Amino acid sequence: MRTFWALIRRDVMLGVRASGGAALAAAFFALIVVLVPFGLGPETGTLRAVAPGIFWIAALLATLLGLERMLQPDAEDGTLDLLRLSPLPLELAALAKIAAHWLTSGFIISLLAPALAPLLSLATSAIPILALSLLLGTPGLSAIGAVGAALGTSVQRGGMVLAILVLPLNIPFLIFGASAVAAAQNGDNPAQALIFLTACSLLALVVGPIAAAAALRLNEE
Repeated sequence: MRTFWALIRRDVMLGVRASGGAALAAAFFALIVVLVPFGLGPETGTLRAVAPGIFWIAALLATLLGLERMLQPDAEDGTLDLLRLSPLPLELAALAKIAAHWLTSGFIISLLAPALAPLLSLATSAIPILALSLLLGTPGLSAIGAVGAALGTSVQRGGMVLAILVLPLNIPFLIFGASAVAAAQNGDNPAQALIFLTACSLLALVVGPIAAAAALRLNEE
């Protein structure tokens, strides 16, 4: 397990230090939220109605930014070959990559979202649910992204390919995450949407590392 934690620590440090890492994901997320009022106008009712969907669309797109760097640099510099030869199973290596990606994207976005909520006139009662939904859902986005990243290790500059592979699988997270925030904003109980969101995220965290490891073995052959 020491190798597992070392891999997470290494990838988090690279994500924080490298250009286009954690700072870019947070800045991209914030930029989308800030630009929406300029496009839709300052009407509070309009902004409040679209806020749940906008926050989740921004989170989904921001998590896509780092997917190409999740495994592609390791495939190019030989680190991935060393991981294949190490005692650490590929499934656990993929899980470590998922954890590092989430810590440098989804976790930061979850902390940033409540601070940006007033820009879209999100109801105060819905702000905790917004943060909770992102904390529950973004690990699943990273897990699904890892599968796409593993499939794309054999493709140079495969950012567009990754987006095409990953985006359709992220639709349930978008639906349940936005629904939970909208329910809280309208005074309804968001528990059902949060339960479905958590189930989707847990399923992705179980299947994602296995599928990513299988894709890496397939590319090796």
